[in-house]
Amino acid sequence: MPYEVCMGAGLAHRLELEGRERLIVSGVEEVERFDEEEIVMVTTAGTLVVDGANLHIGKLNLDGGELHVDGTIHALVYEDSAP
Repeated sequence: MPYEVCMGAGLAHRLELEGRERLIVSGVEEVERFDEEEIVMVTTAGTLVVDGANLHIGKLNLDGGELHVDGTIHALVYEDSAP
């Protein structure tokens, strides 16, 4: 089931998790860092940290604000909120 937050004039933030193997995130403004165990991104709803194993960015479109992640996802955590 998708989770969506609309943040006014910015891109809508949406998470779609398929099982624990594929994640689609919209409303992505920047990817701060990533490796096979963690991806940290700035979204319109705050900084989102994806923890897992064998994580790979399958698609990244910052113009459209969309990021696809493949791998085993253990946790999705927001570090802060948008103002």
